[in-house]
Amino acid sequence: MRSLREQKLNKVEQIKLDRHPLEVQQAIIDTYSEDLSKMDEVPGEVERLKWVGIYPQKQGGDAFMMRIKVPGGVLSPGQTKVIGKIAADFAHGPVENPHFGNNFLDLTTRQDVQMHWLKMGDIPEIWRRLEEAGITTVQACGDSARNVLCCPVSGIGHEEVVDAYPVAQAISDYFTGNREYANLPRKFKMSVTGCLEDCAQAEINDIGMLPARHEDGTIGFNLRVGGGLSDGPRMASDIDVFVRPEDAVEITRGIAQVFGELGNRENRWLARMRYLVQEIGPEQFREELQKRVSVELEPAGKDLTKRYRGDHVGVHPQKSKGGSRKGGSRSAPTDLYYVGLNVPVGRMSGEQFGEIGRLAEEYGSEVRLATDQNLIITGVPEGRLDDLLAEPLLERYSPNPGAFERGVVACTGSEFCRFAIVETKIRALEWAREMDERVGDIGQEAVRMHFSGCSASCAQPQIGDIGFRGETAKTQDSIVEGVDIGLGGSLGMDAAFIDWVEGAKPVEEVPDALVSIFERFRDEGREGERFHEWARRKHNRELRSTLRNRQAVSIGRK
Repeated sequence: MRSLREQKLNKVEQIKLDRHPLEVQQAIIDTYSEDLSKMDEVPGEVERLKWVGIYPQKQGGDAFMMRIKVPGGVLSPGQTKVIGKIAADFAHGPVENPHFGNNFLDLTTRQDVQMHWLKMGDIPEIWRRLEEAGITTVQACGDSARNVLCCPVSGIGHEEVVDAYPVAQAISDYFTGNREYANLPRKFKMSVTGCLEDCAQAEINDIGMLPARHEDGTIGFNLRVGGGLSDGPRMASDIDVFVRPEDAVEITRGIAQVFGELGNRENRWLARMRYLVQEIGPEQFREELQKRVSVELEPAGKDLTKRYRGDHVGVHPQKSKGGSRKGGSRSAPTDLYYVGLNVPVGRMSGEQFGEIGRLAEEYGSEVRLATDQNLIITGVPEGRLDDLLAEPLLERYSPNPGAFERGVVACTGSEFCRFAIVETKIRALEWAREMDERVGDIGQEAVRMHFSGCSASCAQPQIGDIGFRGETAKTQDSIVEGVDIGLGGSLGMDAAFIDWVEGAKPVEEVPDALVSIFERFRDEGREGERFHEWARRKHNRELRSTLRNRQAVSIGRK
C-alpha cells in the first residue's frame, strides 16, 4: 500500500519495504527452525517475526512467545484441547514460576492465547497442529489487523439484537494473510458486537462497531474510529456512519486503506490510527473513507447500547438452540446455559486448558474467551449443570468468585516482557485475594483492578475501577518496584478514563492503600453507587490523601 503522506520512513517501515513481513513464515519452516543463528544474517528478521505471532522473550536466546488468534473468542472443544496440549508439550521454561508452575498459557484482553518459552525448532510442529485444528497465529502481532473482538456470548446472549460473530469472522478472514493490508503504520485493532452491553469495548479500538437501528428499521452497527490506550489514550470518535452487516468487510477495508495511505510512517510514537483521527478530525476522516469504499456511507442510526457489562462470569440462560454455530434458532429461549469461569489474571496450565475443552465436549458446546481474561463454556443443558459445577477444575476456576478476584486483569509483566518495569501476574492475583479477604463485599459483583507493567496499557488500566501502571519508586533506603495508581475508569454509557491520582507508590505499600480507599468508599458511597462513580465525584487530592494514609491499616488483618 502506497503512502500518500510526505515523510521520512522510520526503521521499521524500511524493514517492511525490504522484505514483506509475511515471508518470514516460510523462512522459519525452512531455515530458522533448523539453525536459529541464520536469522541474525537477515536484517530486520526479528521484527518480522511479529507478523506470524512470535516475539523474542526478554531472556533472549532460543526463547519465544507465541500469540494465537481466536476471532471473536470462539473455540471448539477440540481446538481448546489442541492449544492446551501444545502448551503442555512445548511451553516449558528452565525454572518454574513460583505461583503458576510451568507449561502455562495466558488468556489475553483481546481474546487471544499466549504461550512462553517456545523454541524455534518446535514452531513448525506447533503450526502444523494449529493448522489441522483450523487455528492460526498469522498477524496476531505486527503492523496489521490484529484479532477481531466480539461479544463472547454472541449468538447466545439475551441482551443482543444481532449475532455479530459472523461479521467478526468475515472481517478476520479478509485481513488474515492479506499482503496488501499487512503493512499498516502500526497495529490495527477492530471490534464488533451486536449486544447491548459494549462487551467488545468499541471505544478503545481503532474500529468499533456497536449495535444500531437504521431509520428504515434495519439492524446493523454504528461506527466508531480512533480509540486506544497506551500513552495517548483516546475514546473512539463517532463519524456518523451506519454499517449494514453485509458492508462491514468493505468499510473496515476502506478504513485500513485510509490508515495505510495517510497514517504516520515516520514517528512510531504517533503512528497509531487514533493520532490520524485526531489530526484530521472525524469529519475529514469520513470524507476520506467515502473516497475509498464502494458503498455509499449512510448516516448513523439509533445507538442501542445500554451499559457496559464487563464480564460473563456465572451461570446464565442462553437464548440460542444448541449454543453453537451449527444452526438452529438464536432467539427462542431454551433449557441451555452458559457458564462463565473466572481465570484470575488469565493464566492457567496447558493441562487445565485442555481439561476445559474436555468439559465443554462432555457437558456443553463451545469454549468462548472473553476480553477480561476469563472463559465461558456454552450450551450446557439444565440437567447437566450440577455435574459440571461439581467438576474439580471449577473449584479453582470458579463461576462464583470474590469480587476482586473476579475483576483482576494483568499483563505479562517483567517476567517475560522487555518493556515491563514490574512483575504483574503474581502480584495482581495476590492483591485481589487479599482484598477479597480484608475488604470483602463492597456492593458490586466485580471490582475491576487492571495492572500493566509499563505505560503500554496491555492490561487496559485506564478503564479499570482501579488501574496500576508499573513504575520505579524510592524508599528511604533504595529504588524499588512501584506503581502509579488511577481511579474511576469505565466504558459504556458513562465511558471515561481513570485519573492517575498517585504516582510511584512502592508495591509493598499498595495493599494497605487499597484497603483504605475501599473502606472509605464503603463508608461514603451512596445507595446503588458503583466505585468508579464515587471516585469521579471525589476530588483527586482527597483520594490521594487516602491512598497516602501513613497509619497502619488493621482492617481484616489476622
